[in-house]
Amino acid sequence: MKIMFNKHHPSPSDLPDRTARVHFTELCAGYPGRPVLHELSAAIPSLATTALVGPNGSGKSTLLGVMAGVIEPTSGHLRHTGSRPPAFVPQRGAVGDTLPLTVRQTVEMGRWGERGLWRRLTRRDRAAVDTALDRLGIGEIATRQLGELSGGQRQRALIAQGLAQESDLLLLDEPTTGLDPEARARITAVLTQLVTDGVTVVQATHDLGAARSADACLLLRDGRLTGQGHPEDVLTESALAQVWQPA
Repeated sequence: MKIMFNKHHPSPSDLPDRTARVHFTELCAGYPGRPVLHELSAAIPSLATTALVGPNGSGKSTLLGVMAGVIEPTSGHLRHTGSRPPAFVPQRGAVGDTLPLTVRQTVEMGRWGERGLWRRLTRRDRAAVDTALDRLGIGEIATRQLGELSGGQRQRALIAQGLAQESDLLLLDEPTTGLDPEARARITAVLTQLVTDGVTVVQATHDLGAARSADACLLLRDGRLTGQGHPEDVLTESALAQVWQPA
């Protein structure tokens, strides 16, 4: 079933039959002296994949940061309906190549929210890490240093770290950018299966193929929402041309 949004006043028949996992109204956010998001109002449907699409500087990463709780809104309202904090996977470049961490240690960091930094992992924590490693197909390289990996392997390790948090909301910033087709296909398949297993997935992406395969889409330009709904209704040639035209 297509998930539709209405920018005006939807009737009950227009609304999706799934509860929104995240809902925000007139949301504004940014950094000191630099506002980024301007009065965004939208809902992120539960048990679905939502793509955030727009050019660099459109506010995709900032919106993910607000939903993850690492950036405070300056005004507006944000509501989560889940019982667990979101899991946030930043862009690959945000994690240093020189950190002396193995793949397994990187994924274990996903359990720090449960255990804290200094407490030893429990059997349940180790099981969650093992499951995340296996799911991303990186169990065999668990002892390798993060900086030794290919881009695709490194990205899978970071996503596995997010999965180890066992959240029902996974937020990803450009998870497949710069990866080879095989790595992109592997990650896309994992994200699709996660939704089937009860996880809500939100990803910022420049990949229009990935965006068009999502269940819902938010189209952004200059920190403003220019479209929301099913990708085939939002990502039209005219809408994309308008979003990517020079300011």
